[in-house]
Amino acid sequence: MTDWRPRLVALDIDGTLLKWVEGSGTTHEEIAPAVYEAVHRALGAGAHVVLASGRSPHGMTRIADALELHGAERDRLWVVASNGAVVFRYPPLEVVHEETFDAREAVAAVLEHHPAALVAVEERGVGYRVNAHFPHGELSGEMTITDVDDIVAGPVSRVIIRDPDATAEDFVALAARLGLHGTNYVVGWTAWLDLAPVGVSKASGLQHVVDELGLTAADVLAIGDGRNDIEMLQWAHRGVAMGQSIQEVQDAADDVTATVYDDGAAVEIGRWYP
Repeated sequence: MTDWRPRLVALDIDGTLLKWVEGSGTTHEEIAPAVYEAVHRALGAGAHVVLASGRSPHGMTRIADALELHGAERDRLWVVASNGAVVFRYPPLEVVHEETFDAREAVAAVLEHHPAALVAVEERGVGYRVNAHFPHGELSGEMTITDVDDIVAGPVSRVIIRDPDATAEDFVALAARLGLHGTNYVVGWTAWLDLAPVGVSKASGLQHVVDELGLTAADVLAIGDGRNDIEMLQWAHRGVAMGQSIQEVQDAADDVTATVYDDGAAVEIGRWYP
């Protein structure tokens, strides 16, 4: 592996590029100087840097701006959003690939067990349609109150289900019990469930990007910290978990770097672009 060097660096955002606000489900929207500098060394060496997040597209562009990933001398960015269901170019924001599914049955099954849960679907360019307001800072953009039946009436790329009174373990157990047929699911840091079309993950979104760039997974370094990063870490030639990741994520990775609080992403990128 000594002569290998990534040609594409895939980076999760929350908990990888951005530090978590202790005790909450939000992150500080500021890039550490060490991370910024490491990313720019990779860019300067000709590597592609691709953001890959569970966030919706409009929640990702400002991170691309903060990192200054785009510029006159570089091609428009490739960005993987909504846990792989949406791939877009930026700037300007142009969706080039999207996977959708019928979420009605899966949402009804979850709400049977968690009737008070919050449900959200992205309304592109605006924010989210929600059945009730999510805790402050957890969703970007405007929240439009809508009946659940209307939220999932048509094909969607991703559904968020959130129960502030439950735990991540409750949702892991529920998802395993229900099987959630016809969907992929991933449980977040808390009782936060993302439903997506079967076969869709950050890995499938990144596969679309590398196909367009004439690269393969063998060219990719991926760094992430959450359950929704597991497929990506396993797919990439080198998948690296952040130091604060739960054991399940670390076990899926080839290596573990420092925590987000110690700029672990910069530490790993620095191995290849010192």
